[in-house]
Amino acid sequence: MVGIGYDSHRFAEGRRLVLGGIEIDHPRGLDGYSDADVLTHAVIDAILGAAGGGDIGTLFPPEDERWRDADSIDLLRTAIGTIAGRVVNVDATVICEEPRLGPYKAQMEQVLGEATSGRVTVKATTNEGMGWIGRGEGIACVAVAQIEDD
Repeated sequence: MVGIGYDSHRFAEGRRLVLGGIEIDHPRGLDGYSDADVLTHAVIDAILGAAGGGDIGTLFPPEDERWRDADSIDLLRTAIGTIAGRVVNVDATVICEEPRLGPYKAQMEQVLGEATSGRVTVKATTNEGMGWIGRGEGIACVAVAQIEDD
């Protein structure tokens, strides 16, 4: 079974930038209810979609104070605990003008791979200066996940 996930967040002053469970050296973080890790959020939605398990907002409603400033890797582990089957593969593309993510991709893949117990590939691209991402207003991510029954 295959699912697709998407997430986006605006940059915000005074927050740390977390992508794929890794803190990235950058002057701005992302605005969100949890740690605003767009990569991990897209992965969660892809896995839940593959399992027919709804979406991240249904599983972790923003009005529930338990999830305020939550570590998204913990959310990912919780989401995986709700599905039948196992994660086989996750393929994710982070879209941003900055920061450059090349130095962090292997570590992101390792952290996400350990959390999912599946193969994870993280790619990064820019939006070639177009739109809100191109203007440096935030970061988006799209992810695809494959799960199979145990």
